[in-house]
Amino acid sequence: MASDVQAKSARAAGGEVLPVLRRVLAENAREYTGLYILAIICLLAVALATAAIPWVMKPMIDDVFYSQRFDLVPYLCAAMAGVFIVRGLATYGHSVVLGMIGNNLVARYQQRIFDHLMRLGLDFYTEQRSGQLAARVNENVLGVRDMLSMTLRAIVGDAVMLLALIIAMIVLDPTLSIIALLIGPPLIYVVNAVMRRLRRVARQAVEVNSRLVGAMQEATQGIAVVKAFTMEEQLSGKVAGLIAEAEGRANKIVKVSERVTPITEILAGFAVAGVLAYSAWRAQAYATPPGAVFGFITALLLAYDPARRLARVQVNLERSLVNARMIYEILDLAPRQRDRAGSKPLAVDGGEIRLEEVSFGYVPGQPVLRKVSFTARAGEVTAIVGGSGAGKSTIVALIEGFHDLDGGRILVDGQDIAGVTRASLRTSIAYVSQHPYLFEGTIRDNVRYGRPDASDAEVEEAARLAYADEFIRTMPQGYDTPVGENGVTLSGGQRQRLSIARAIIRNAAILLLDEATSALDAESEARVQAALETVMKDRTTIVIAHRLSTVVKADNIVVMEQGRVVEQGTHAELLRSPVGVYARFHQLHVDHAAAGVGEGI
Repeated sequence: MASDVQAKSARAAGGEVLPVLRRVLAENAREYTGLYILAIICLLAVALATAAIPWVMKPMIDDVFYSQRFDLVPYLCAAMAGVFIVRGLATYGHSVVLGMIGNNLVARYQQRIFDHLMRLGLDFYTEQRSGQLAARVNENVLGVRDMLSMTLRAIVGDAVMLLALIIAMIVLDPTLSIIALLIGPPLIYVVNAVMRRLRRVARQAVEVNSRLVGAMQEATQGIAVVKAFTMEEQLSGKVAGLIAEAEGRANKIVKVSERVTPITEILAGFAVAGVLAYSAWRAQAYATPPGAVFGFITALLLAYDPARRLARVQVNLERSLVNARMIYEILDLAPRQRDRAGSKPLAVDGGEIRLEEVSFGYVPGQPVLRKVSFTARAGEVTAIVGGSGAGKSTIVALIEGFHDLDGGRILVDGQDIAGVTRASLRTSIAYVSQHPYLFEGTIRDNVRYGRPDASDAEVEEAARLAYADEFIRTMPQGYDTPVGENGVTLSGGQRQRLSIARAIIRNAAILLLDEATSALDAESEARVQAALETVMKDRTTIVIAHRLSTVVKADNIVVMEQGRVVEQGTHAELLRSPVGVYARFHQLHVDHAAAGVGEGI
């Protein structure tokens, strides 16, 4: 997938502004039609009011100062004040309206991207670093907002203003207009050259910044490991390198994008100097009244700002365009896993799970599971044991529908899960992992994620059944206590009991336990095991475990080795074969227990 993204990036980098701009407008313009009309009216008012200033200046010079018509002063002063009042109010209006549109656009794209990320499969996240992804989204989403705002200001505001001022210049003095407009062709050439260079640099800068923010985020999230392994200096050196690289890219962007400014100033200086020289010569030679010249120079000076902004707009658009392209690279990623056409909701009766000749590998040609077959009977506990890499956790992921099978079938109550909607499948399953994850919010919120419509009483009952109610009520705000990042303020056993409460409140027919107690101390394990016995009652349960003590009571034990099922049966049945794999695991457990080194297999 990474190569696909890079290919798309390369093609996009060679594209033009208009295709992306058209897409942004097509997706968003209709939502803001009324506000855009209001903004356009305000921008037109600013442009026309600005263009009116030279027309007031001409009679002020010719009639008032040159012809001594002082009776016109009140009217001309009122006209000038009115022009600036209109400019001020209209500028405020379009700034507020465009700001509101921009803020809403950011919110819309943030929601849209998050919704899309939630639809993508686990394969996407295994190829992305979460910190870099978050940084990339946060930085790039602003590109869409800036693109629309700059485009509207440039087309409706600056372009109209410049056109109106050029018309005024031509009407006031055509010859001086030709002199002033000679800077156009070289300015266009310079802008295009800068734009091509900036396109490459801007994308590199975004990627470096995402790596930098991602590295900082990962370091803070793993601060305990950083401290434990005294990694501070190593990570500081790594981040310092990324910071230096990001600074270098930012400096390069500044140097490239600001090349337009001195060239524009130099060209404008030559144009103004040429206009002044010609005007002075003509006034000396022909004694023409100065009003038209002053009006023209006023229009020329007023035209400089919109001309300068228009000269930079394509450069600035390129920077926003890079961000917008990168956002669409994410939005255009199609989920590899989708519900098949005609998929139906899963109808769960008892919750029996049957694997038939299931084969799967994360990488083509490297199978993890090889024709695995077994049945987890409804309402019973099926334990899966085996060494690391045997494929135990992969089976749980496949039952959840996280990956498509390479071969075989998985059936729930006789229904092939490949033909049911994934939402209905996962709604029928409660999951407790080895590493419980808690989200931003309160303890109550985290339990309620198991079933959003659960009442407070149901949340508290689930916590009681999970042996979590007692410690929750000792927290500063009880169930309304905010948890630290990923529950850092809670012990491992407490976090695990909250995840079990989340599974209990889901009230699903199927329960998947992926080594739910392997990382706990003896006391925490005892409490969590008691909670698990509560939640497993009358549910189809699949238990993944390293510790044999957690599976000896299982109704069926599936023993795996190198991606294959090598034995099945109850604890007693499997021990009858002294040379079997399970018997070997059991003997290792006994030896470890006797040596006091634990019971892991």
